[in-house]
Amino acid sequence: MSKKKLVVLTGAGMSQESGIRTFREMGGLWEEYDVMEVATPQAWMKNPELVMRFYNDRRKQLYKSKPNAGHVGVASLESDFDVHIVTQNVDDLHERAGSTKVLHLHGELKKARSTVDESLIYELDGWELKFGDLCEKGSQLRPHIVWFGEAVPAIDEAMKIVQQADILVVIGTSLNVYPAAGLLNYAQEQTPVYLIDPAHVSVDSNVHVITKKASLGVDILKQELKKLL
Repeated sequence: MSKKKLVVLTGAGMSQESGIRTFREMGGLWEEYDVMEVATPQAWMKNPELVMRFYNDRRKQLYKSKPNAGHVGVASLESDFDVHIVTQNVDDLHERAGSTKVLHLHGELKKARSTVDESLIYELDGWELKFGDLCEKGSQLRPHIVWFGEAVPAIDEAMKIVQQADILVVIGTSLNVYPAAGLLNYAQEQTPVYLIDPAHVSVDSNVHVITKKASLGVDILKQELKKLL
């Protein structure tokens, strides 16, 4: 018998316990940076040195971070379910925890891409991207991140994955924030939905809420999902 398809939508709250800070929790700032000065195409045009330094710092932080119990717990669900992760996070903590099917909506911090051909994407060797690092067409590489104001190329694939879900789980992202909120609309009406969030969130009555941080919430989720096997 084929495994049920379990789709997990994850956001910043998933990686918070691994020490990855979010701009929302810091009032629109990442460390001392205004997000509009480091995460927009206009910022790259205006001050590429600042943008490059910012993402090098984020990458350096990521290399020191480890998957938390939430990441590990989600990965362990693959023994019983066909697990597909759709994440807003640009870290690789899901992959490092052992998850095998991960779609990144907003790009990946450990990759760089061409500034003239966005299909040319490269794995970075280490935390530093430098000026003078070029793609095969001779143009400067930029962080492989979907910046504010840019299209989200993976959104169509994400919609298809959510449409096929037998069970849908949302961890670490508000149901009021896009794109997660929009993706929920593509789930089938009968699909059970679980939300793991430490804050008390107002949701539809058909959403099973686990009011815990990711690490504790995933443990509870695993017990709940056993009932669906």
